[in-house]
Amino acid sequence: MVRGLYTAYTGMRNEEKRLDVIANNMANSDTNGYKAEGTTSRAFSQVYGVKINDDSEAYTQRAIGKMSLGVRIGQTYRDWRVGNMRETGATYDFALTDRGFFTISMTDKSGQEHIRYTRDGAFTITSDGYLVTKDGDFVLDDGGSKIELPIDEGKPVVDSMGTIRVNGEEIARLGVVDFEDYNYLEKYGENQFDTVNGAVQKAYEGVVEQGLIETSNVNIVDEMVNMITVTRAYETNQKMIQTADSMIDKAVNTVGRL
Repeated sequence: MVRGLYTAYTGMRNEEKRLDVIANNMANSDTNGYKAEGTTSRAFSQVYGVKINDDSEAYTQRAIGKMSLGVRIGQTYRDWRVGNMRETGATYDFALTDRGFFTISMTDKSGQEHIRYTRDGAFTITSDGYLVTKDGDFVLDDGGSKIELPIDEGKPVVDSMGTIRVNGEEIARLGVVDFEDYNYLEKYGENQFDTVNGAVQKAYEGVVEQGLIETSNVNIVDEMVNMITVTRAYETNQKMIQTADSMIDKAVNTVGRL
């Protein structure tokens, strides 16, 4: 009976994690280029007999008995499918039709510059002529330099290869890259990604579209259905705890008096 309490508890924590991911997806349903996330759970056959001296097992500090106390949270994964394209007609809005990333340079609080990657191509231009993200991070060209455009000399035109031209003169080429294995990318924040050791770049195989923005690939209807499913599973575990608590109460206060 006591083990049943812990089993239901691990189930509740697992559903809580899933609900956090779903809520984050729904909150970013209107974020440009956002990629939906999901979670997995370890099957009972994989968990059985595993000690729980790690944080992912049951959020407890010690094992009880020789069995696992319940479900084990698996991993959080990301859906890298390209989202729908929304036409804006804006000069500095760009979209990637295939998997890949714009390269940007961001400065942290300590003043250090770092290379980051994003799918959000809603760029703008500074008073100095630099192409930047909406957060003010510099957009880089294919050589890793900041893109500076001439001011008041004409409207920039970008072709399918990402080459920027003003009045027919080539100014720069957008630094668009892709990676061999996306498992070596981690979410940084601000709709950006960072690389970890082992990341291998490769050439971008799609085209660059000017005047378009990639929307989030979150399906709101699916997320709402998943939220209902998770909520019901959470409530089921709550009822299991209430049932186990009632059985313990009877065992102690009723059967124990006999």
